[in-house]
Amino acid sequence: MTMWFKSQFLAFDQKVDGAISFFVRHYGKTRFMVAMSKKAQYLGLENLFLKGPKAFVYFFLFYLIRDTILYIIIPIGLAAWVD
Repeated sequence: MTMWFKSQFLAFDQKVDGAISFFVRHYGKTRFMVAMSKKAQYLGLENLFLKGPKAFVYFFLFYLIRDTILYIIIPIGLAAWVD
């Protein structure tokens, strides 16, 4: 049953050009963050900083805020709510 559901999901995802799996992989990221992640992967962080220090700072601030909310604030709030 699980394999059937997975195959149906993947078939539908292919029909919409992988939009669902892209959304799941990049949930909470802006287009800017996705583009900067790709640039950071192929340029390296030092070259990325040298290309545009302002964009580099924005990139890390966005990630810092997003990750703080997703991985620190939400779990602590959930634990406090459950307890």
